[in-house]
Amino acid sequence: MWKFIIKNTLRMLLLLWVVSVVTFAMVEISPIDAVSAYVGEYAVTEQQQQKIAEYWGLNESPVVRYCKWAKNVLHGDMGVSMIYRKNVMEVIGERFGLSIVLMGCAWVLSGLIGLFLGIVAATYQGRLADKAIKVYCLLLESSPSFWIGMLLLIVFSVRLRLFPMGLASPIGMSVSEATLGQRLSHLALPVLTLSFTGISKITLQTREKMIQVLESDYALFAKARGESVWGFVFRHGLRNVLLPFIILHFGSVSELFGGSVLAETVFTYPGLGNATVQSALKGDVPLFLGITLFSTIFVFCGNLAANVLVAVANPQIREGGNRGKRSKKNEKVTA
Repeated sequence: MWKFIIKNTLRMLLLLWVVSVVTFAMVEISPIDAVSAYVGEYAVTEQQQQKIAEYWGLNESPVVRYCKWAKNVLHGDMGVSMIYRKNVMEVIGERFGLSIVLMGCAWVLSGLIGLFLGIVAATYQGRLADKAIKVYCLLLESSPSFWIGMLLLIVFSVRLRLFPMGLASPIGMSVSEATLGQRLSHLALPVLTLSFTGISKITLQTREKMIQVLESDYALFAKARGESVWGFVFRHGLRNVLLPFIILHFGSVSELFGGSVLAETVFTYPGLGNATVQSALKGDVPLFLGITLFSTIFVFCGNLAANVLVAVANPQIREGGNRGKRSKKNEKVTA
């Protein structure tokens, strides 16, 4: 266990360093001028621009700025956001609270719908339900999430007026002041848009795994004993598809985080994804780097949780690892 923890901690630290270097280099070579983006449409003199660059340290070389930033990060200081004039960790904390609700609801919804549709498609293989579900999944897979969001916005907000146009609460009201019903109404369309990004993959993989189970020898034996198809699916088939489902669903955290950027932008949802877009467009390097590192840790922990849950749910994996260790010890003793 200690080797596992140390190994993954070192791997995460190396990943964070590589991501920070690549992200900082991409920001430097981008055509966005941080001072011009910071000033915006205000008319300022050249001397004022120099003072702004000096205040934020933009007049120094990229290597010096990165080294200073990395040194401050090691001391727990990720800098101050140029846009929000707050500490980066404070901005991430405020925004992540809204984003985790959005991503969590979409993650659960996409998992439940994808698992259910995959089981139904496999059970009715070759029939109308199976064909309809496959067409539905292929359409979702080929449709960009922002296009789906705009379509839902036009239909349910503009035409039918069932849901608000965007934001996380009514205009002129903070999120803490809004009622639960108001929050859910503002959250419905973004969650639905974001959940569509993971349904198709889960459905198609669950379908393939369930078909393999239904065509196995013990499935034929169960049918010969008179067990119904749905009875076999719930008693035996579901166990066999849960492990691949867990691996795929937890591994889709990165896609979920990337999709939240587009969903929050379409619905002007004030979450972490919206802040990512704003920091990139306005050259807010401290905030952009802070969000990038935070999202890297978030995705890494999601993949790590998938591996741990699979090992816990499947004792054969742990037994296989122990057998490998014992065989290596026996080889050393024999030698």
